[in-house]
Amino acid sequence: MVNLAAADTRTLILDAARRRLLADGYAALSTRKVAEQAHVPVSQLHYHFGSKQGLILALFAEENQRRLDRQRAMYAADLPLWQRYERACDYLEDDLDSGYVRVLQEMIAAGWSNRGVCEAVRELLSGWFPLLADVVGEAGRRHGPLGPFTAEELAALVGSAFLGAEELLLLGFDRQLLPIRSALRRVGIVLRQLEEGPARPGRTGDARLPASP
Repeated sequence: MVNLAAADTRTLILDAARRRLLADGYAALSTRKVAEQAHVPVSQLHYHFGSKQGLILALFAEENQRRLDRQRAMYAADLPLWQRYERACDYLEDDLDSGYVRVLQEMIAAGWSNRGVCEAVRELLSGWFPLLADVVGEAGRRHGPLGPFTAEELAALVGSAFLGAEELLLLGFDRQLLPIRSALRRVGIVLRQLEEGPARPGRTGDARLPASP
């Protein structure tokens, strides 16, 4: 039987950790401040998660799984690939607003100097690339080979493009410096042309581009 009180306490701590991570960053994150924000004793944090690292890895695992499930459901939808890609771009905006992208990039940065964090983050992120490879493979079966690339290579390029875009957007790059958002969106136009064929005279694409940030 699930202990509802323990589950509620765990949720409170994770919610507080998310807020403190967004406010303070991983390096400055304090388990005492997390406990204070959750209104629980520090001992409860250690009971549920063991340490600061265990807490943040649990938070990242939960956030990552939620979004991975969302992407799986979206890519499984009976929609043209270009429409599903556009929805992925919409999700990027949602994840920037919610703070998930910040959590992800904080964990990646922490993993550069912490082997335990590195291995955990790598394992969690590894779930994204097979999903993307399946989507690319489906496109190849429907529309023919996409140039000289394997499905895995294109998945690596797409996934890396989004991860790099997230990093630059967090650093404050915008349209005046780098047209990151519009560049990602225009890939959807290429996908639409692949699926529907070249635009005929008088026909204009309606692939959406974002407003300036």
